[in-house]
Amino acid sequence: MKTILILLFLLIFSIISLPLYLIVFILGKFNVEAKKKVTQKIVVWALNGILFIAGVRKRVYGLENVPKNTPVLYVANHRSYFDIVVGYTTVPTITSFISKKGLAKVPCISHWMKLLKCLFLDREDIKQGLQTILQGIDQMKDGYSIFIMPEGTRNHTDELLPFHEGSFKFAQKTGFPIVPVVMTHTDDIWEKHMPWIRKATVSIYFGKPIYVNELSKEEKKFIGSYTQNIIKENLEKLKSGMIE
Repeated sequence: MKTILILLFLLIFSIISLPLYLIVFILGKFNVEAKKKVTQKIVVWALNGILFIAGVRKRVYGLENVPKNTPVLYVANHRSYFDIVVGYTTVPTITSFISKKGLAKVPCISHWMKLLKCLFLDREDIKQGLQTILQGIDQMKDGYSIFIMPEGTRNHTDELLPFHEGSFKFAQKTGFPIVPVVMTHTDDIWEKHMPWIRKATVSIYFGKPIYVNELSKEEKKFIGSYTQNIIKENLEKLKSGMIE
């Protein structure tokens, strides 16, 4: 039933999106910053609607660790399609997500993602991947935070998959801080019992920021592994109840 209700909600949202597109377009002609904020509020409202229908309860920790006066690179573990939903309804800054290229073909959703300057990455196309990184660097300099899951695919094991080092170019080339993010139980919503959606309690924790220029030469060289270790430690703390 929840799955059907969410599909109906998305259908209704796609219909009301038509006038909302126009409103956002007109707003952008007068105030670009206001367009960014309004667009994000609309998307967050829609995603919160999905979480409400699904019966998802969020436990959020560590928002005080997110710098508010600068763009950041959010780096998270990846267990579910709902990671984006949980993450985007929680981040306190104007944020673009790095997503698989397949989502660029999804009606309505892809248009809102493009308005939010989300980036669609084709990991098999090295040239396109480089262009995406360069575009993301420019967006961060323009005030957007970036949210990326460097495992590259959903992982349902207790061990994190290797992090793609290229994911960290956004922080290395801009000097903006990295915020390690961990999420638990997001795959309890859908992946563990597809195609049905079930209610679940998920947790998301924002760790202390990592400033690249403060790292040692060795840590900078293997920044993917360095960040992964921090996320692994935070994940274990979150699971064991050490983070409250």
